[in-house]
Amino acid sequence: MKIISGGVCAAKGFKANGVHCGIRKNRQKRDLSLIFSEVPASAAAVYTKNLVKGAPLKITKEHLSNGIAQAVICNSGNANTCNANGEEIANETCYIVADALGIEKNDVVVASTGVIGQPLDITPIKNGMSELAGGLSADGAAFAAEGIMTTDTVKKEVAVSFTVGGKECKIGGMAKGSGMIHPNMATMLVFITSDVSISPEMLKEALTGDIGRTFNMISIDGDTSTNDMVCVLANGMAGNAKITEKGKDFDAFMRALNTVTVHLCRMIAADGEGATKLLECKVSGAADEATAKTVAKSVVCSSLTKAAMFGADANWGRVLCAIGYSGADVDVNRIDVSFLSAAGKIEVCKDGAGVEFSEEKAKKILLESEIDILVNLNSGDYTATAWGCDLTYDYVKINGDYRT
Repeated sequence: MKIISGGVCAAKGFKANGVHCGIRKNRQKRDLSLIFSEVPASAAAVYTKNLVKGAPLKITKEHLSNGIAQAVICNSGNANTCNANGEEIANETCYIVADALGIEKNDVVVASTGVIGQPLDITPIKNGMSELAGGLSADGAAFAAEGIMTTDTVKKEVAVSFTVGGKECKIGGMAKGSGMIHPNMATMLVFITSDVSISPEMLKEALTGDIGRTFNMISIDGDTSTNDMVCVLANGMAGNAKITEKGKDFDAFMRALNTVTVHLCRMIAADGEGATKLLECKVSGAADEATAKTVAKSVVCSSLTKAAMFGADANWGRVLCAIGYSGADVDVNRIDVSFLSAAGKIEVCKDGAGVEFSEEKAKKILLESEIDILVNLNSGDYTATAWGCDLTYDYVKINGDYRT
């Protein structure tokens, strides 16, 4: 397996594009993205568990009931959530896409991201569709990745090449997510494409089996979005024998999928609103996987730990505090904590108590842009990883006037 370029267009048969249609006031920012498969594809998705859901999620769920899709349309700048005519707008968007591409309306996945509770005018989408669909290209992944950004500061895309049954296959993905991220199913918006031949049922199993170890292990600010969606399309154009059951081919696909999702998780966490540092909490020595995941997520969710990392303060007591209130059944007298970065590694806690360490060295380690918080529970063989970021002054500035 190797990392390749191409994003959502890396896989055979996929084209994409992104344009500015007028939903966002800033004409320099693309606000409408489209992904298209030359042939109908197996499709699966997972959605937010927030009771307040964006209208596009309901429409997409209906469209994917048969496990087939051929296009993904997504706008930024408006979440189309809590609007009286939200479903009508989402449905009309699908009709516009279907007409432009000559496909079935029910084969369109629709998504929106941006401000909640603001009416979404269909006019810019309708007027921009000719340019959007007409500009679809095998080189258009980057434009599409730009079109779904809101407060994101960088595009988030990745692709891998791997082998299934002797055939070269590819998976590519793009994501948006910078704030309002504490997923309870997946994360903000993620769209993944593949040319693997796989049944909708096995694709769904692969996706649901992956997100518990990836997207559900991210937290930027503790807020679960109303529009979270992860959607995967696999069009079978790689020519491998169709994956219809578990086995080595399914395992190969799972490994490739996980490589893509982990890369996207790290990108999302590193680009948290106002963030200056990527935090990765690696828990080892847990009695079971659930304990490891609970501890890891609690540490990256701790506002005090996040603030300490911003200040490069090796305040390990905040890590133990987060473990203590996590709800996990752990022996606090066995816990070891270390900090690791490109500048080195330092142990700060042994058997639940502090150890002498160089504050100067710790400061140097915590000034790096990527920091690992290593927690050993010394109670078993299970591990888990969670991703987050530091908490900075800019997070409040960004969200203090988000609507304006």
